[in-house]
Amino acid sequence: MNNPAKSRTTQVRFGGVGGQGIVLSGRLLGKAAALFDGKDAVCTQSYGPEARGGASRADVVISDDSVDYPFVMSADVLAVFFQEAYVMFRSGLRPGGLLLADADLVQPEDDEQDIHRVPATRIAEELGTRMAANVVMLGYLIGATGVVSRESVEAAIRSTVKPHILELNLKALDAGIQLAAENKAA
Repeated sequence: MNNPAKSRTTQVRFGGVGGQGIVLSGRLLGKAAALFDGKDAVCTQSYGPEARGGASRADVVISDDSVDYPFVMSADVLAVFFQEAYVMFRSGLRPGGLLLADADLVQPEDDEQDIHRVPATRIAEELGTRMAANVVMLGYLIGATGVVSRESVEAAIRSTVKPHILELNLKALDAGIQLAAENKAA
């Protein structure tokens, strides 16, 4: 059993609208943690009845020890892909938490501190389709936090996505990780 004093739990919330891959981002992060990094992880999701365009949320709780409660209570990381998701979920980010916002789709408040404006949609479009923006943001998240290893996310992608979009998703992951590294160095 892990020493509770050294146990680390990270709560991550992804927010956006249906069709942006919010649920997939959560599933990939949870799968990377639980199956490939040997951590305990729980992923829950909520989305509207619409196929596209309705509110969507994915919560991932990752721990070195057992996860006692499966829902994000105070997010350590909030990644938002849509303005309404920012408005809806911003108050759930713990003080000092990491806020990741799609630079082209989210306009945070003027006094917002410690925000990472990630041009995830723009980068994904440069790779060929905006549908990979979720994986760009996921790459940025792991590059900025180290909550799971790059290798574990690659393994989760390889075991989850369809073969015809595998290379696109791996490139999107790389682009996000690279951007996080550049921002750390700046």
